[in-house]
Amino acid sequence: MKKLFLSIVIIVFTIVSLNAQASFGAKAGVNFSNLSEDDMDWKSKTGFNIGLFVEVEISDLLFFQPEILFSTQGAKIEESGAELKINTSVVNIPLMIKYKAAEKFYIEAGPQIGFLTKAEMEFTYDGVSGTEDVKDDAKSIDFSLNFGLSIDVIESLFVGARYSFGLSNISDDKEDPTDIKASNISIMVGYRFN
Repeated sequence: MKKLFLSIVIIVFTIVSLNAQASFGAKAGVNFSNLSEDDMDWKSKTGFNIGLFVEVEISDLLFFQPEILFSTQGAKIEESGAELKINTSVVNIPLMIKYKAAEKFYIEAGPQIGFLTKAEMEFTYDGVSGTEDVKDDAKSIDFSLNFGLSIDVIESLFVGARYSFGLSNISDDKEDPTDIKASNISIMVGYRFN
């Protein structure tokens, strides 16, 4: 996994370094993530994302934007006074294509690969709480598809929103096989340094 991650980063930044029309930047925002699973009524959980991006100009209207984002995600269930939370930390690498639909307004779409760094189950019931590491029950890599939009507030500053839905099953529980997919809505603020 580490070799794949390093290879992707090297390829992306090699491509960018060969293109003179590139802008580097940082972005951060809030996540509203969830899980979809048969027979489980998961609710969205709030987290955050922060990371770096490169915006490569392909033409006047088209841009390629690879990113590296650290993201906290998961979901929760509340029932009869009990609460169960799944807390995950993921390094996401979206590879976005941005289209300039109007002045200062962009539509974007692209695939994303996520590398799981932490997965915990947190429970609270009748005044008792605890945490359990469940990383071994989750797959280390997740594939998603992203759709979003962004608006330039000023030349270097922009705000955006993005929806990501999982394409792959993230469960790796051998004892209780099930199909679980992750989804996430992000609202972000970004800044281009050049």
